[in-house]
Amino acid sequence: MEFKDAVKSAFSKYFTISGRACRSEYWYYVLFIILVGFGLMMVSMIIPFLMMLNMVFSLATIIPSITVGIRRLHDIDRSGWWMLIGFVPLIGGIVLLIFFVKKGTEGPNDFGDDPLAHVEDV
Repeated sequence: MEFKDAVKSAFSKYFTISGRACRSEYWYYVLFIILVGFGLMMVSMIIPFLMMLNMVFSLATIIPSITVGIRRLHDIDRSGWWMLIGFVPLIGGIVLLIFFVKKGTEGPNDFGDDPLAHVEDV
């Protein structure tokens, strides 16, 4: 999945927690959030009254960030409830990072079909 497709997919599935998200979909979305957040932070440092843009962007992207994370956990055959481990200081973030980097299960699992099933090895 390419950058534009990953961001479009995350926003088109705004409230969708069912299904699976491959690694590229998740990490391209995370890259998008980081780049736009950094850009808005820089703009708000130059023009302080635009700081509200960063807050609005953060509020607008919190739900798709959670849902794409849940779908990413589904890809490795884990329940979305594992997202709550992120509330455990330090260790929770490390565990989630390991889960998000891990390769998804091949073929269908309890949460749906393999999102990379249509991609052929070259």
